[in-house]
Parts: sequence; structure tokens; C-alpha cells
Amino acid sequence: MNDKPSVLRETDDEARKQARILLRAARYAAMAVIDPETGFPSVSRVLTGTDIDGVPVILVSGLSAHTKALARDPRASLLFGEPGKGDPLAHPRLSVQCNAERVDRENRLHGRIRSRFLARHPKAKLYADFADFCFFRLIPLTASLNGGFGKAYVLPGNDLMILSTASEMIAEQADAIVRELLAHYPCIITTIVERLRGSGGKNWRICGLDMAGIDLIRGDETLRWEFDPPLSELQGTHTYISKIAYSIP
Repeated sequence: MNDKPSVLRETDDEARKQARILLRAARYAAMAVIDPETGFPSVSRVLTGTDIDGVPVILVSGLSAHTKALARDPRASLLFGEPGKGDPLAHPRLSVQCNAERVDRENRLHGRIRSRFLARHPKAKLYADFADFCFFRLIPLTASLNGGFGKAYVLPGNDLMILSTASEMIAEQADAIVRELLAHYPCIITTIVERLRGSGGKNWRICGLDMAGIDLIRGDETLRWEFDPPLSELQGTHTYISKIAYSIP
């Protein structure tokens, strides 16, 4: 009989929120795939964004080894989280097992994914439309969160996703929503940055929004404001904007 205590904690809302922020605030991740020639795991660094439903997306060249690997075996793992000062293992990180789905230009999701990805990675405009480049959606299946010493959790993939029937409406009207939001609440970006960093800062801009939060970017820095709780179903743009403002104290 094994009486050893589990190293895993019971997954709670705080753990789910931390996991979602690690994923949605990231600009890049380490991605592991199965090398079709050797059967060994192969790891590379990829730029990441998220689709409107919270699914991680990557833009890759068809010439790269990891793209060829995903074509043979869609299983992949992503590692999010950056070390800071001190022990690298003391900083939060999130490992996500995914199933990769290629998104070609003919796919109805391509335009939306391209727009959201380039808002986060403007320099990718230089090559995003090359014939050999394509997007993949990496559907989360399960995830492992290490929030620091003694803070280990396992999460199902759905905990990382944004499951809302209003997502399509938000995606279609994203640019107009951002313009109207800033027109009604011109200080909202400064307010979010101050809440997250303890101080303000110039030149931040909104690079994405969805039913669960807002993404901000400044140069190579990104921030994620998670609504708590995520917004419920909406009737239209105006209710969405008012609920955003209400969600940021």
C-alpha cells in the first residue's frame, strides 16, 4: 500500500488563472515534437499567439523540422514561462500537451488567426504570407502547472480554453471594439498596466481581446489582464465594452 502523499495540489481557480495567464501572455514557447526519422523528441522555440477561444497558435515554415514532424504526428508539447532572477526552477511554468491542427489559407479561421497573430508579432508580417508558411492551432489536451516550490497542478485542456458562443462576435468586431473602448475609456490601458505592474508606462497598446481578458503589448513586453470571472454571454458590442470597464477596478 502506498501511503506517500501526492505532490499534486487540488486544482483551484487561482491555479487555473495562473495557467491561463502564463499561456496567453507568452510571446514564445519551447515546443517538443516527435522526430519522424528517429522517433526521438525534438525541441525548438516558436512564436506563439492565441486564437479567440484561447487555443495557442504558431506560425511556422514548411521547411522547418518541427513542421514536417507535425505533418507526420500531430502530438506536441509546449512549455510556457520565463525564469527571472535566482533559481530558474522557482519561477512558474506551464507544460501543455496538444494536438496540432494545420490552418491553411483556405480555412475560414485563417484570416482571424493571422490578424491576431500579427497584432502580437508585427515583424512576422515580413514572412507570414510566404507560400511555405502556415499556421497551426495547438488544441490543449492536458496541462501541468508548476507555480513554484510545492505548487504543482494538473489541468484538463478545457481549463485553458475560452468556451463562449460570443467569441465569434468579438473576433469579427475586434478592431471596432478597441476603438470604441478607447474612445469611451481613454485611460483604460494605463489603468490595466498600473494594476499589473504597480506603475504605469507609455506606448502600451491593446493587441488582442476575447471573452476572458485583454492582451497588451509594448515592444517585446506583453501583459495579460484576465477578467475575473470571464465575461458571460453578450448581446452586442456595447454590453461587451461596458462589462470590460466594469471588470477593471
